[in-house]
Amino acid sequence: MNQTARPSLIILALLGAATGLLSGLFGIGGGVILVPMLVMILGFQQRLAAGTSVAAILPAAVVGGIGYAVQGNVDWLAAVLLAAGIVVGAQIGSYLLSRVPTGFLRWMFMAFLLGIVISLWFVVPQRDAAIEITVLSGALLVVTGLVTGVLSGLLGVGGGVIVVPVLMFFFGASDLVAKGTSLIMLIPGSISGTIGNTRRRNVDLRSALVLGIAASILSPLGSVIATHIPPFWSNVAFSLLLAFVLGQMVWKTLRPKR
Repeated sequence: MNQTARPSLIILALLGAATGLLSGLFGIGGGVILVPMLVMILGFQQRLAAGTSVAAILPAAVVGGIGYAVQGNVDWLAAVLLAAGIVVGAQIGSYLLSRVPTGFLRWMFMAFLLGIVISLWFVVPQRDAAIEITVLSGALLVVTGLVTGVLSGLLGVGGGVIVVPVLMFFFGASDLVAKGTSLIMLIPGSISGTIGNTRRRNVDLRSALVLGIAASILSPLGSVIATHIPPFWSNVAFSLLLAFVLGQMVWKTLRPKR
């Protein structure tokens, strides 16, 4: 993006609103949608778009997480354990980014996403399901956060895209608890990432502020809508979002390098 250009406030607000709605509805950061939109519509450079997205999603994660918490759909202990792992994992992923070939890892992750997309049509969590925290499951939650953080750093995918289905399929969480817990987990990672990106000047703070305000307004609406969607149709909608993410990753992987 041209440093002298100032993105339209109306377009930023619309993008932020859409991101906030998706964030609250699916328990994800929303960067998988916002980053390509900033690049394609507003001409942001990829790195600046990613940094701006991380900063913008913080208020949406806070407000959306509170929305789920008020409805009793957050497992606080699980969120803390996941956050502990993801903060460390993100640093490891960033460190390995220029040192590890990511091609094979990217294809493995895409295969994982494809499996999740298919599973969402056949395995529907119960709304009263909860995460049973034991020493083993607690340790596995930290490991899940760690792996999620590493993959986020290496592949540029949002943590919620990984954590929400993992909490449902492997830890027995309901779809609502998985989404609410994921949003709370994203908060410390967003704070850490924003501090680092600000130091590296990879954030457009004006754009992030507008995006964040708009996202935080719509995020609670998304969390309310989520409670009124039957679990099966919630799975279907989430599978379509993950299919979009998968298609985006395949396109980025296969497109010719310029």
